[in-house]
Amino acid sequence: MPTQRTDRPPEGGRLLRELAAGHPLTITAIAVLALLSTAGTLALPWAVGRLIADLGRADTGRWTLMLIVLGLGSAAANAVATFLLSRLGQRMILRLRVRTMGHVLRLPVSDVRREGSGSLVSRITADTGRLKKLIDVGPIQLPIAGLTAVGTLVIMGFLDWLLLVVTVAAFLVAIGLIFLVVKRLRNSYTAVQESTGLLAQRFSAAVEAVKVIKAYRAEKNVTDDLAGHAERLADREIGAAKMEALMTPVVTLGQQIALVAVVTGGGARLVAGDLGLADFVAFLLYLLQLTAPFMMIASGVTALKMGVVARDRFTGLFAMPQENGPRDLPATDEDHTGPAVRFDQVRFAYGSEPVLRDVSFEVPQRGLTAVVGLSGAGKTTAMELIERFADVDGGSIRLLGRDLREWPLGELRSRVAYVDQGSSSVQDSVRRNLTLGRGESAFSDGELMSVLQRVGLAEEIRRTPDGLDTVLAGDVDLSGGQRQRLAIARAMLTDAPLVLLDEPSSHLDSINEQKLRDLVDELAENRAVLVVAHRISTIRHAAHVVVMDSGLVVGQGSHDDLMNDCPSYAELVHGQMLSTGARR
Repeated sequence: MPTQRTDRPPEGGRLLRELAAGHPLTITAIAVLALLSTAGTLALPWAVGRLIADLGRADTGRWTLMLIVLGLGSAAANAVATFLLSRLGQRMILRLRVRTMGHVLRLPVSDVRREGSGSLVSRITADTGRLKKLIDVGPIQLPIAGLTAVGTLVIMGFLDWLLLVVTVAAFLVAIGLIFLVVKRLRNSYTAVQESTGLLAQRFSAAVEAVKVIKAYRAEKNVTDDLAGHAERLADREIGAAKMEALMTPVVTLGQQIALVAVVTGGGARLVAGDLGLADFVAFLLYLLQLTAPFMMIASGVTALKMGVVARDRFTGLFAMPQENGPRDLPATDEDHTGPAVRFDQVRFAYGSEPVLRDVSFEVPQRGLTAVVGLSGAGKTTAMELIERFADVDGGSIRLLGRDLREWPLGELRSRVAYVDQGSSSVQDSVRRNLTLGRGESAFSDGELMSVLQRVGLAEEIRRTPDGLDTVLAGDVDLSGGQRQRLAIARAMLTDAPLVLLDEPSSHLDSINEQKLRDLVDELAENRAVLVVAHRISTIRHAAHVVVMDSGLVVGQGSHDDLMNDCPSYAELVHGQMLSTGARR
């Protein structure tokens, strides 16, 4: 489908800035508190050194008091900064989830199908969790850890530059090893997140098909298949964990090498009188303190790599253009002439596989038109093209005399009421399912119950726990036939001039099928009704029948005319490929 981005896809850094927009005071407070905590941390070993230098003198109380103030102040500032950062991160993730869900629902159907529900769901579950870690360590904690490390090294240099050289040399070995580990982590995390999405997709599909799986006793087979995907995910997670596991030991090894070297070299310099005891103790404290920011940097880089991969997945998703007509012309109330729908030499393919081949037919502005044919003939695809879930590869489709591509998308779909093959519903109340897209206040309870009565569903809804406010999910759900009738009721509540019904009677018994035919007749009195039909009773009822075979229109006309003039149609009827409507 021709699409158009409604806004520029955010780049990685810009995405985080957009999510944090509106919280400048919180970000400033976090930064100030983090700096105060860092200052207290850097000052603490120095104060200990001064306390040791003054031992045995008259007044050491001021240094003791300073140690208490620095310790408590640094801890308090760090605690408040951590809380504010966590709260900000949750707000950012909330904004990201809402944005992601809205963006996905506005993507072309083809993009949604290609991505898969599991992969899309993993965006707002696993990927947001990893991005939250990036938010926690990236903007504040990593820079503060770096500042703490640099500040510590500078102060150590003032205390004794020779011991600093020994320290840096020891940690350089660790830093080199960490660099090699981090380089391999990005690929590992990418593989983990792709496998997570695939597993979620396969499990989601299995849950949807649980009745079929049970009916064919396929629980073990499907479980084994899912276990294989889970095992591959586990292998990739273990591979990433191997790399992560090296971080802390490498930093610890660097510290231990430095500690041995400093104690040995510093002890010799202390005995020789080149280094004072207070400075030596302060230097050791700074060395021990240096481990914390290096650990933060090491673990932060791990979280950073995971978060960057997750961020890139969001950036790639937001780069997908939302569906939007290339010519957003203003809606008009003009009277349209010509047929309700006209297909003119329409061609369409999924990839390289042609589905419709030069299809041409018309649907009058009033009356019932039926489309029939074997499975795979292209009937449902023709319906989806009218809704512009995809766009034609060649030819044109006109709605009320106007090319579909010239309609603003929202205005186009407001002119079409659609009942899909699965009679889909949303996991929400009966009321919201009926008023989908128009708001709960669009109709009164009486109007909603009236239309449910007309489709033979009122009594079933009255027996549900909360009537119109019953949420259709979990144990409280509708059967296939009930969902069909609910979808038809939803379509009846619209004033759309064109109604598309994709096999609407497939799950209905003979009594409710007759009710449906009566309702369709009522709709067809002043609207165009296009139905994909498989029951001969519905087809006989149609004023016009379009016969499709392998993406071609092989016949058009009334039932009687087609029986005489269209061998393919006669074969469908005589071969009992069109149901009589009898229930078994």
